[in-house]
Amino acid sequence: MIEHHVRVHPSADRLPREDQLAWKLASVATGTEELDADSTAMAVNRVIDNASVAVASLLRRPVAVARAQATAHRVAAPGASVFGSRSRVSPEWAAWANGTAVRELDFHDTYLAADYSHPGDNIPPLLAVAQHTGRTGADLLRGIVAAYEIHVALVKGICLHEHRVDHVAHLSAATAGGLGALLRLPTETVYQAVQQAVHTTTATRQSRKGEISSWKAYAPAFAGKAAIEAVDRAMRGETSPSPVYEGEDGFLAWMLDGPESDYTVLLPEPGEPRRAILDTYTKEHSAEYQAQAIIDLARRLREKAGPLERVRSIVLHTSHHTHHVIGSGANDPQKYDPTASRETLDHSVPYIFAVALEDGTWHHERSYAPDRARRPGTVELWQKITTVEDPAWTRRYHDPDPERRAFGGRAVITLTDGTVIEDELALADAHPAGARPFDRPAYTGKFRTLAEGVVTRSAQDAFLDSAARLAELSAADLGGLFPAVDTEAVAAFDASLPKGLF
Repeated sequence: MIEHHVRVHPSADRLPREDQLAWKLASVATGTEELDADSTAMAVNRVIDNASVAVASLLRRPVAVARAQATAHRVAAPGASVFGSRSRVSPEWAAWANGTAVRELDFHDTYLAADYSHPGDNIPPLLAVAQHTGRTGADLLRGIVAAYEIHVALVKGICLHEHRVDHVAHLSAATAGGLGALLRLPTETVYQAVQQAVHTTTATRQSRKGEISSWKAYAPAFAGKAAIEAVDRAMRGETSPSPVYEGEDGFLAWMLDGPESDYTVLLPEPGEPRRAILDTYTKEHSAEYQAQAIIDLARRLREKAGPLERVRSIVLHTSHHTHHVIGSGANDPQKYDPTASRETLDHSVPYIFAVALEDGTWHHERSYAPDRARRPGTVELWQKITTVEDPAWTRRYHDPDPERRAFGGRAVITLTDGTVIEDELALADAHPAGARPFDRPAYTGKFRTLAEGVVTRSAQDAFLDSAARLAELSAADLGGLFPAVDTEAVAAFDASLPKGLF
């Protein structure tokens, strides 16, 4: 790997393109040729994972709204497919609809380092453009692996959250790079597209604060749509705000650490295998990733805790990020509100721990149902749960050694008679270093579970066969990556919603 130091430069420096981060990211994309076998196998897993959570969310309102907007932009040919519809639409709108479907349940892959990310959000726009431009499955794999490489590098090197900038700014750069690899574009074109994408998708983190709205699902889809449009403009010869990262009025200077910004981004050398996708991990449970190990810990503590009416207090000792983003350190009263939105509840670790402790399980719908959140016993237990930052867990969260890095915490349950019950879990069971690492059978099982009642068994088999053969698929075969569903039932649901402009 090569260390690239990224800092602010005055315009008078005339920083050469080759020294700019956007150019270096573009070079990673355009230099992605022969692919690592493990990386491509993991990319197939993530295509399966995305389809799993997309089909499970088809009848959820934000997904239906995005789908309705997309299908208002039908094209005769070639276009791209939309989950839950037989229509072919313009690729940027397919990316919008499919990106929302993938993100809605907060149930696909994640990578946590200096910042947060869901790198699987790169796949919908890449798949849409691959279909529209007649690329093969092998081309799509090259784009996915490149996008993950760029995304992971940015998330490791540049923290957005401490400046309350939403993490989709890194996503859009990665998607633009992945599209460049998919289409085999010149480095100059990808460089311009990366800069346009970053410039147009920088937003605040209010979408993940307080009363969290449905925009949380739309935000990455918007970034993917913007990246496609940026690539289109760059291919037509349009240029971009430059240097978008290092400029004196640019991203680092005004959105991040200011004029004294100095970040280190690690990128692969020419010819070095692109393996960053192997550092990422998916979710067994439909909740914020930092709650994954907490759910598993609650399930483990259930028998030890005994009757929960005896609980006086529960304190979760965890990392800075977990405490301040999904814990009581966020100072969001909404995280303790029984009438809060699903999006808010899946970012409330006190709620998640309470339900997992009571039920001994977690379900992507039942665990968030309004009557479940308002159950008196749950509300009483929930209000007794707080989080605190433990410096040791914060250090482990950021540990450069993957063997020591951890995203869990320690639970201290105090009963009314003074008895204290403690246990801790460093990693979710499904993490690559966890008790039950996700493998291809686990991804397949997740798909079959979420597709039950939505996709027939034969259609499930057809999809899984297409995904397994992704590297061999022709352009015409990419439609097999969209599991067949009852489109009439989906259309009826869509028709019940209010109309918009399109």
